[in-house]
Amino acid sequence: MLKSKKKNRTKLILALDYKNISSALYILNNINPQDCKIKIGLEMFIRFGPKFVQKVQNLGFDVFLDLKFFDIPNTVAKAVKSSADLGVWMISLHAIGGEIMLQAAKNAIEIFKKDSPILIAVTILTSFNDKSLSNLNFNNSIRSYVLNLSRIAKDCGMDGIVCPGTEVLNIKKNIGLDLKLITPGIRTPNYTKDDQKQTITLKQAKEYGINYIVIGRPITASTNPLTILRKILKKL
Repeated sequence: MLKSKKKNRTKLILALDYKNISSALYILNNINPQDCKIKIGLEMFIRFGPKFVQKVQNLGFDVFLDLKFFDIPNTVAKAVKSSADLGVWMISLHAIGGEIMLQAAKNAIEIFKKDSPILIAVTILTSFNDKSLSNLNFNNSIRSYVLNLSRIAKDCGMDGIVCPGTEVLNIKKNIGLDLKLITPGIRTPNYTKDDQKQTITLKQAKEYGINYIVIGRPITASTNPLTILRKILKKL
């Protein structure tokens, strides 16, 4: 049954990370599409493909297709265009792909005009810290690295960026308020960090004025995901 499609103003993006469709549909069929948007990442997209994206959209949810494109400009442009053809709400790609790649992606969706998906650039994964960068011979701090990639993303016409919550205030101070800020790595007090090194709490996310927060495992790995989801919505 198709759920009614209304303008969704929620800040919460639920990262739908499951090995099977039934677990995902259990959550989707028991929540209101107005309560959260849905992130479909690599695992579920590879397992179930574009048809699953369309199934989620047919239930009334806005879909953030989080495949983090990073390749030569022509390939990324075509991948972004193909994603936009699915009617998704938001698409991610890596800012480290550089100006030509980012601009090619932006140009690829101009034909959609008002229906263009939001295009966001990932600055750095929240599983990284300064030591991780140093091991790759990146000698700048995460703060400097994220700020530089944020400037590049803004100059290339990206609608927003994905960044650690710890860097949000610094970006607002130095880059301005034009970019939408999307932050993963949100952790509830009783949940471990897992492989996340750059995390913030729900309270901090609210105080920092982040546009969209992405929460996955604290909800999906819970024994009672619907209860946890409703508690998070109440706090937001």
